[in-house]
Amino acid sequence: MAEALTNAWSGGVVEARSAGLRPKPLHPHAVRVMRERYGIDIAGQRSKHLDVFDQQRFDEVISLCDLVREACPELPGHPETVHWSMADPSAGHDEDDASGYQAFQQTAAELGTRIGFLLAALANRRSAA
Repeated sequence: MAEALTNAWSGGVVEARSAGLRPKPLHPHAVRVMRERYGIDIAGQRSKHLDVFDQQRFDEVISLCDLVREACPELPGHPETVHWSMADPSAGHDEDDASGYQAFQQTAAELGTRIGFLLAALANRRSAA
């Protein structure tokens, strides 16, 4: 969800990538929430493992999970790192669980707020340079 929001809202200025320690299939609630809340279709996205990006250079790395923050490999170029401790909305919920859908709505809203601030900060940084 964070990758899709960042890429959509940055207008191509930011190229976001997302990965984790234990990739699992895209949750249907994530697809539904992103479509309904933001009009973004993520149905074609797939989860990736961190290893996919271990040789790529990044300017910034934002971790959302406490476990990923601890296990994130050293990346080339020593990017700036930020951690947003966020709960996994799928934890303890199955695909038919209404409270699980609410957890995804809450996560999407929090991501939207944080990413909005991030993109504003990046724009300010670019204009100051």
